[in-house]
Amino acid sequence: MSLSRLVVAIRKLAYSTEDDVLDRLQSSDQLRRALARERARADRSGEHLSLVAFTPRCDGVEHSTSTLLATILPGRLRVTDEFGWLDDRRIGAVLPTTTAAGAWKVADDVCQEFPEDLPPPICTVYSYPLDWSRGEEALDSLPGTELELPDKCTLGLELLFLQPLPLWKRALDTAGAALGLVALFPVFGVIAAAIKLSSPGPAFFKQRRSGWGGKPFVIYKFRTMVADAASRKAALLQLNEQDGPAFKVRKDPRITPLGRILRCTSLDELPQLWNVLKGDMSLVGPRPLPCEETDACQNWHRQRLDVMPGLTCIWQVRGRAKVTFAEWVRMDLEYIRSRSLWQDLKLLLQTMPAVILRRGAH
Repeated sequence: MSLSRLVVAIRKLAYSTEDDVLDRLQSSDQLRRALARERARADRSGEHLSLVAFTPRCDGVEHSTSTLLATILPGRLRVTDEFGWLDDRRIGAVLPTTTAAGAWKVADDVCQEFPEDLPPPICTVYSYPLDWSRGEEALDSLPGTELELPDKCTLGLELLFLQPLPLWKRALDTAGAALGLVALFPVFGVIAAAIKLSSPGPAFFKQRRSGWGGKPFVIYKFRTMVADAASRKAALLQLNEQDGPAFKVRKDPRITPLGRILRCTSLDELPQLWNVLKGDMSLVGPRPLPCEETDACQNWHRQRLDVMPGLTCIWQVRGRAKVTFAEWVRMDLEYIRSRSLWQDLKLLLQTMPAVILRRGAH
């Protein structure tokens, strides 16, 4: 018997039963709290963070594989590492200050401890932060893309923090967006005709923005600027009045006279009801940023991508252009922590007077 096999055998003898071994694993809730804590530390320190997920193969040996993993990991991991149940089937190892390459070294070492008659688990490494510069390729692994993962793959750790859309929220979004589109259809026609008559160019403006998990989608708005506004943005960067990656100019010369009215009344946002109905957005949630602004965000800013973006959120109600970008993000994170049906209804009701009183609008 090789030395590594002997070590595994000795470790297994240290426990009276397999259930005793598995009982020593952290629960899924405990491990995810540890993961969130280490993510916050990584945001502050700028260090890497990785997680290795071990999935038993579907060959009837899941219990034995999990038991052996629970005996191997304590001897392979550092004191600062943590491990436990990632979900009902997978065991995860949280590795602070560890790159994807270092995490794969841990995964390979663990798999080499398995005896020949017991197949090693399927390993997946989640690395943080995600390489956002890879664009859509880095987001192919988002839920709903039907990606078939190979035995070894590296994903963005952000995927584990994504919060699914609750059924009550999707029901509220669908009903609200459908009713809004039907009721406002005549208004849409009037605004579209006014835009076409007042300035050359299309009635609607389309732009790629970062949605749930950073996945790009096309947002729809009524056009409020001249048709060549995008090509003129570079010349106005020095006039930016919003700190951080966002771009906002109070007296933007690209805005048309009609567009200024639409912006002040937030009527230019109405076509996003179609985005809500399609499932790209929610009625309530962090406002989606253009993809290039998301790319320029700090790591902790991107926590706002953990939930579906929305038409309105705390930022719209409390002052919009009056706050710094960091305060804006903190408001979004406050919403994420307290998200509920009552919270959404309250924000929807508070948005109406905020729009009428033009709080922070320009």
